[in-house]
Amino acid sequence: MWNPWRENLKDTPKESLNWRLWYGVFVFGLMGAARGIDEGLIGTTAELKPFQDKFGLKDPSKSKHDRAELLSNITSMVQMGSILGALIAFYLTDKIGRLWATRQLCCLWVLGISIFLASARTGNLGMVYAGRFIAGIGIGQTTVVAPTYLAETAPRAIRGLCVCAFAGAVYIGIMLAYFASWGSSIHISSKTDAQWLVPNSMHLMFAGIIFTLSFFSRESPRWLIKVSRHEEALETLSRLRQLPSDHPYVTSEIIDINDQLNREREATMGTSWLGPIRELFASKGNLYRIQLSIMSQLLAQWSGANSITIYAPQYFEMMGTTGQNEKLFATAIFGLVKFISSILCAFLLIDLIGRKRALSSGITLQLFAMLYMAIFLLIDNNIADKDVAQTPSQKRAATGAIVMIYFSGFGWALGWNSIQYLINSEIYPLRLRALGGSIAMTFHFVNQYGNSKAEVNRGCIQAVPLMFLAMTTGGTMLFFSCVTAIGLAWVWFFLPETTGKSLEAMDEMFNLPWYLIGRKGAQLTRGSGGIAEVMDVEGEKAAAAQMEKVSGTREVERVGSQTAELKV
Repeated sequence: MWNPWRENLKDTPKESLNWRLWYGVFVFGLMGAARGIDEGLIGTTAELKPFQDKFGLKDPSKSKHDRAELLSNITSMVQMGSILGALIAFYLTDKIGRLWATRQLCCLWVLGISIFLASARTGNLGMVYAGRFIAGIGIGQTTVVAPTYLAETAPRAIRGLCVCAFAGAVYIGIMLAYFASWGSSIHISSKTDAQWLVPNSMHLMFAGIIFTLSFFSRESPRWLIKVSRHEEALETLSRLRQLPSDHPYVTSEIIDINDQLNREREATMGTSWLGPIRELFASKGNLYRIQLSIMSQLLAQWSGANSITIYAPQYFEMMGTTGQNEKLFATAIFGLVKFISSILCAFLLIDLIGRKRALSSGITLQLFAMLYMAIFLLIDNNIADKDVAQTPSQKRAATGAIVMIYFSGFGWALGWNSIQYLINSEIYPLRLRALGGSIAMTFHFVNQYGNSKAEVNRGCIQAVPLMFLAMTTGGTMLFFSCVTAIGLAWVWFFLPETTGKSLEAMDEMFNLPWYLIGRKGAQLTRGSGGIAEVMDVEGEKAAAAQMEKVSGTREVERVGSQTAELKV
């Protein structure tokens, strides 16, 4: 029987692919649903009559501009909170650990959504803003905490798959949110606030599930070593891999972690708390990492996919889909398409064909879809006018444009959506991983806020809902197409292939000249690092010698040396 994973897993003991690993992947991967639920719910909630009536989204006394501005304010408030959440996530993640960071963000998430839902009783718009902002602080932290934990606990052969569980959960959230809004529009009366309260209660369900399940998870061994809890780290890694603590696979991983951490500590010895920040911007290798983080977020967020996700019902209406139920159903199917494509990417592409090929394929598909929609809107600029009859050929072209919305979602989930979390969780050294991820996701939410609040159309900056007033020019879609094309070129030249490399083996690649890292970094550096290389080069005797050193150091720690650390 053909097994596409056989080659990737040849150096990975089968015991390490156990229920403890998959439990952690499930719990921390599920945090991706936090973003997905909000992105899927807020745009569809704004289409429900009780919500519109409660907060004046269809108030005839207001101008179209004022109503569009109101919608953009409500929508973007979570992004504003997420900026703050991502900023503080690196400190909390490193200070209290990955598990307790998860629990506190769930509490913030629940608090914010509770305030938001309570606004149904008062009709107070301030409660909507405040609740969504507080929820955003918790949601923003998920994008740092979860990918960091998943990258640190996953075996390197399937690290891409494990981190992509987070990206896949984003679309579980989006899909469920879309279907929940569609179902409530059919089965719950539009005369009651329950029509929008019931689907939005999904936030509370997911936050409660993640909070509860976190108490049965194990802390990241890499964080435990970072805070000098070496014995606990070895025990935790042994449990996660379900291998003896003296097994070569386990000891090799411990050795790699300590070796990197010792190098980092020697390089920053005597520095203040600003040391990690200085270190991040002091070396060429770290500056290249920052460039990857910032550009991946910038190009991904302005490729247009997120605005389509948030305002999907309006996009379908713009392409000719009319009727509230029809728009919400088309939107729900859009969520399903994104979910399936993200699962396809996680299981069949990201670790098998590599990060770079998977991303290039997704961007190419997204570029084709965006160009079609741009050309269609530039030619048929009366599609949104219900008083203008469409010819049969125009109707077929409009159907093609609707299909292209699905293709753009497929390409996004296949490409940018997976990479923007994965690449930032694996390129940074241990000491800087949370800080680097925090900077990347802060930039992510700043751009997402700008993307949900402002779009480029005819050379002007307009709020996204406002862009629909002039969207039929196709200018916005053409802008998205240009950004997507630039992204494809950037991936070819700058993005290195990290598939199969251990987290500790990345340094060698980023020490290369900058113009070689993206195109030839994987070929010019060692493959994966760790025990497989040790056994290939030195044989089992070298591995046994390393195990003796680890055991000896552990004994020194046990006897009483509080400052002794594992040495390679």
